[in-house]
Order: sequence, then C-alpha cells, then structure tokens
Amino acid sequence: MRRLFYVAVGAAAGIYVARKVQKAARAYSPEGLAGKAVGLGDGLRYFAGEVRAGMAEREIELRDALGLDEGRHALPPAQAADLIDHPTRLRRDTG
Repeated sequence: MRRLFYVAVGAAAGIYVARKVQKAARAYSPEGLAGKAVGLGDGLRYFAGEVRAGMAEREIELRDALGLDEGRHALPPAQAADLIDHPTRLRRDTG
C-alpha cells in the first residue's frame, strides 16, 4: 500500500513538472515571444498616446497662461515674472 502511495505521488509530481515545462517551452517559442512583443508594442503605443495627449493639454494651459492665443494680449511683465517663478500656478484672468 505504501509503495502504491509513493507511485501515485511520483506520477502526480511528474505530470505537474511536465506541464510546467511545456508551458515554459511554449512561452519561449517563437510564437510565444512574438505574442509578448505584440503586447509590449501595444503598451508602448498606448503610453506614447497618453504622453502626447498630456503634452497637448499642457501646451494649451501654457498658451492660455501666457496669452499667446489670437485676440489676447501678452502678459504684463510682473505676471510673466510670477509665472516664471511659479510655473505650475494657473493664471487667473482679471478682465
């Protein structure tokens, strides 16, 4: 009975190890690596898009703060100096 138990445990362990080895071999096969590369490329494209969107949003904020849009006047020197000293503070329009 004892031998049967150890044979069963050994068979179960062998099946477990064989499945893990197959999974690892599949992950490092050319198809598996290509799938990982596609996922990485998609992630990088998404990140680049988010960076571009953030840059565009920040440019709009800066153009608004500096008064560079058409029909608006440039900042007075005192406000421009304050913006240089505190670039993250948004300018409040007084007019």
